[in-house]
Amino acid sequence: MNKKLVAVAVAGLLAAPLAAQAQTANVTLYGRLNMTMEAVNGQAVDPNLPAGSAPVNRTIYRVNSNSSRLGVKGSEALGGGLSAIFQIESGVNADSSGGILASRETFVGLQGSWGTFKMGYFLSPYDDIHPIFGNVPTLTTSILSTAALWAQGSQSNNNGGYDNRNPNSIRYDSPNMKGFTASAQLSTLDGSPTAGAGAGADSGGSDQQSKRHAYIGSVAGFYNNGPFQGGLAYNWNSKVRGPGLSDWAFSAAANWNFGVVKIGGVYERLDYDATSTTSLTRNFWGISATAPIGPGELYAFYGDAGDGSGTSANGTRIGQIIKGNSTGAAQWEISYTYALSKRTLAYTGFVQTRNDNNAVYNFNINPYTVAPGANANGFVLGLVHFF
Repeated sequence: MNKKLVAVAVAGLLAAPLAAQAQTANVTLYGRLNMTMEAVNGQAVDPNLPAGSAPVNRTIYRVNSNSSRLGVKGSEALGGGLSAIFQIESGVNADSSGGILASRETFVGLQGSWGTFKMGYFLSPYDDIHPIFGNVPTLTTSILSTAALWAQGSQSNNNGGYDNRNPNSIRYDSPNMKGFTASAQLSTLDGSPTAGAGAGADSGGSDQQSKRHAYIGSVAGFYNNGPFQGGLAYNWNSKVRGPGLSDWAFSAAANWNFGVVKIGGVYERLDYDATSTTSLTRNFWGISATAPIGPGELYAFYGDAGDGSGTSANGTRIGQIIKGNSTGAAQWEISYTYALSKRTLAYTGFVQTRNDNNAVYNFNINPYTVAPGANANGFVLGLVHFF
């Protein structure tokens, strides 16, 4: 009996420091449900028709979950102004049930007066350009996402996309220095699936040699002070699409809030190694306007992607970019967002991805694949709740 009492006493003494530490931690359960009713339309191949049938005009009505999530995050004061931070964020398929654990921003790190360091799975600094010009009133998601053309947002890393969460990542974010901030991130893809070599390759092959030493680097700098916000971002991919292939992307964006309206703009240059000796490039620019109208917020955007160019052969394709004439596209949209409360939003909007004769661009989120040269049109009604 005495031995048992001693054991209980020792266990209590050992647990006391752990309990005290737990009391210093700050843990929050949070989430977001963003649901839309959509009517999307465009010339597409009807899956109910025989293979090889000509595209037909199709309209589909659907409900979608847009970047809905459930997460837990927290911090612990370590003393001396240093804190440990963590987050585990999971995607939620609220339209069809299910989800994937830790499929969104998930990391552990340290934070202090010197800035923030974290390790895990998350978006790169290149993505931080998007809110400067993008559809912030509708949360930069749904078919209204303004990354349909910018950054090849709908494409994976293997297909030349630059707006993805990257595995095996480390990232540093500087403190705010009179409005200036800077970020840098490195992601290694060793052992992660990657496409084989060659233009437009998307084999997802299992050759470990082709996957070895692939990495993604991203750096960005921002200034946010008063009515002005601006940023520059650069992203480079080494051997991500295959051995010996290197790609890079550069974006510059800015906005100015005049009070009655906020005007934003963006320029982007994408450059890919189509092969070890040839290239595929594309330019993109866009302009946006955000204005308080009545009880809500009006947003309008127009973006233009040029033809694919470079030294590669006509018809070379990486993601949605194709080398040749009439391979560009434009995206335009208009939306209106109304806050029903501090935690609930309602919004509506119309978006069109307008393809040139040989182009195949789509929506970024919830794509509706169209035939070459056809437009993807979408009307949306959305409801969002934060908790």
